[in-house]
Amino acid sequence: AEAVSHAAADTVRAAGADVVALLTELPRAPARPALTLNTRLRHRTPVLTGTTVTELLGHGRLSGVRVRHRDGRTATLRCDTVVFTGDFVPEHELARRGALTLDPGTGGPAVDGALRTTRPGVFAAGSVLHAVESAHTAAREGAHVATAVLDRLRTPAPDDGPAAVPLIAGPPLLRVTPNRVTPADRLPYLLRTAIPLTRPVLYVTQDGRPLHRARLPLTTAVPHRPLTLTARWTHRVDPGGGPVRVTVA
Repeated sequence: AEAVSHAAADTVRAAGADVVALLTELPRAPARPALTLNTRLRHRTPVLTGTTVTELLGHGRLSGVRVRHRDGRTATLRCDTVVFTGDFVPEHELARRGALTLDPGTGGPAVDGALRTTRPGVFAAGSVLHAVESAHTAAREGAHVATAVLDRLRTPAPDDGPAAVPLIAGPPLLRVTPNRVTPADRLPYLLRTAIPLTRPVLYVTQDGRPLHRARLPLTTAVPHRPLTLTARWTHRVDPGGGPVRVTVA
């Protein structure tokens, strides 16, 4: 029941079909409250939280699904189509074929704040880096990387850029982009969380040394929505030090 599933439901309705329900295993709907409320009230479509599809029913064609609620109750929803959304991966096929280093958190190519990959002269932006971010995010990264590409093309003998150290998101954070950091980086960082977080505070450290602390302007951070971390701390990074870590408390 994240934002993409609501868009899929709109497409199904536009084709003339009825949407029986939107489901999520999470304890609360991950889409923005206004979007969830619109689905429930305007379209009269249930958004079921804490609910798991346990079985597809039917012989020859789908006739329904069996679901289990968090409290153990089970139910059958009659339907002839199921659309699965949510577990997305970056468009990283070219990155893998090009032998670029992939970030274990995102599954996309590892990049620094200029969106440089680990291969000299190769940059990455948008859905290559991360799955399911907004068009605004992709456009911002495209404009940002264009400046870095032009700078490289204008340099008679470009080097490989400043040394970057890994940037690692600690549990329950799932990933961070960019995921390599240099002292000159200025692009804000995008993070995702695996679980809801109440009044989260982010901590950035390197080799046990604190670099930054920030309370996010959110009452609750939820999965499938991006969290933003400023880059105002990057000048404190030691290029010769160990990985920089982002944790939450």
